[in-house]
Amino acid sequence: MALYAMGDLHLCLGAPKPMDVFGGAWVGYMEKLKRGLSVITGDDTLILMGDLSWALDLNSAVADFAWINEIPGRKIILKGNHDYWWSTQAKFTKFCVENGFSDLNLLNNNCYFYDDWAICGTRGWFFEEERSGDHDEKVFRRELIRLEASLKAAGDREKMVFLHYPPRYKGYTCREILDLLKSYGVRRCFYGHLHGASHKLAMEGTWDGIEYRLLSADYLDFQPYIVKK
Repeated sequence: MALYAMGDLHLCLGAPKPMDVFGGAWVGYMEKLKRGLSVITGDDTLILMGDLSWALDLNSAVADFAWINEIPGRKIILKGNHDYWWSTQAKFTKFCVENGFSDLNLLNNNCYFYDDWAICGTRGWFFEEERSGDHDEKVFRRELIRLEASLKAAGDREKMVFLHYPPRYKGYTCREILDLLKSYGVRRCFYGHLHGASHKLAMEGTWDGIEYRLLSADYLDFQPYIVKK
């Protein structure tokens, strides 16, 4: 039984937007993902850290979620900035039942447990007051509320946090999110979103008592990261 994580699958079976057009590591990425994720068994848990599908709604996302559903084990899904298909928990559950998808779980205002650990998280957001407008601030404040709700749901369990957006990278620090992680005793934080040349902006390793890791698919060479085994 193992806990894996990966962000940014960018599946395109329901929308004509393959990542192959970006060249480099993305050429043939769907096959690379299939090979990489083949290590996962029915006893494992996989956390998918946003930007799963280019589909614009759930109806268009059926083929992509059928692809995800073929991955064995429990799948825990959080939202990315390109997940336009994202809907309410009730609508997603209905969608899964209607299409025969099993063990697909949304991480949104809640948490899940793995052994003695709590799996917490949300999308996150880039927000810099001097550059952002009212809309961005509202989205950012909602993401803070969602993250704290997830952390509170974990109770006294040891907490690890999964975000789509990095809370810190070269040239940027999201103090509000970092303060939440610190106040709830989080020791491990994982994020995605950064691709290609942006990989060099990633800040990994331990900082202020918290370990940070970038887990976007192309950064991992399309091999899921083993969080815990």
